[in-house]
Amino acid sequence: MTFEHANVRTSCKPWGSHDLRPWNRSGNPDAAIGELRFDRAETQALDPALLLKLLFTKQKLSIQVHPDDAFAQTMGLANGKTEAWYVLSAEDGAQVAIGLDRPLTQSQLRDAITDGSIADLVKWQPAEPGDVFFVPAGTIHAIGAGLVIAEIQQRSDTTFRLFDHGRSRELHVEQAVAVADLEPARADKMPVHLTVERMKLVSCAFFVLERIDLPPDANWELQAQRETWGLVTDGDATIGSMHAGIGDAFFAETDQAVIKVGRNGLTILLAYADSAPQPGLLRDLDDRKSDHAIRDLTLADISSRKPASVPLRSMEGHP
Repeated sequence: MTFEHANVRTSCKPWGSHDLRPWNRSGNPDAAIGELRFDRAETQALDPALLLKLLFTKQKLSIQVHPDDAFAQTMGLANGKTEAWYVLSAEDGAQVAIGLDRPLTQSQLRDAITDGSIADLVKWQPAEPGDVFFVPAGTIHAIGAGLVIAEIQQRSDTTFRLFDHGRSRELHVEQAVAVADLEPARADKMPVHLTVERMKLVSCAFFVLERIDLPPDANWELQAQRETWGLVTDGDATIGSMHAGIGDAFFAETDQAVIKVGRNGLTILLAYADSAPQPGLLRDLDDRKSDHAIRDLTLADISSRKPASVPLRSMEGHP
């Protein structure tokens, strides 16, 4: 049984920010910080299957692609990299690129990487707070400037760059061509409410990402059956033995923790290593109601709901 207040590591990036507030106070006047990575507090534990991090972009990131498990294993790696993004904040005009804007052949993709025209062949789209984007392995993608994004991913750093905006870093032409999906990304799928408090944002073969919204001064129990990461994005609470506010993260596995919500309510991004939403994830301690009976997600009254606080432009996929 494990419940830990996650540690955080900063990573300097040329496209990063000097001001990480309100998510973190580790701004650096001398170096731009692009990533906050959350680690288990138990340093001797095996690496978890998932990696949670925050991205801060003041410039466009490279256009890139990640391998799937099968290709990664041919390189001697344990797994590939599928990921999902949740937009925490966005400047006016901020964009992300997901997939190509038209089908290409491998030869055309190779030429586009070589001459730089790939920058004009990816599908850029607006990104606003609350937007969710699913990026399966093999999807060519990029993150634009002016964004703070929470990312959950398979634990891998394997990245093949196709275009880097003149930063002179190495490109990985042949690897990118070998793993890239040459078709445009699949159509959007909308997040769905599982219960009043739980919204499924993404589910795939490797993880489920949910947004949890709890009312002020309430008492709940979180039951983490699988490896679970949580990030507080609004409000505050005492979660287990930790007091958590905006930007705090935790790790749990085969454990439960009481959540005592503060006077401003609580919003948590919750990601766990499963392929479908977990029944019984939350239990209301105030009136003893639980969410064991997650309703059929195909029902019209569930799948058609549109919460006012979340623009529903999710790029979600299924295995």
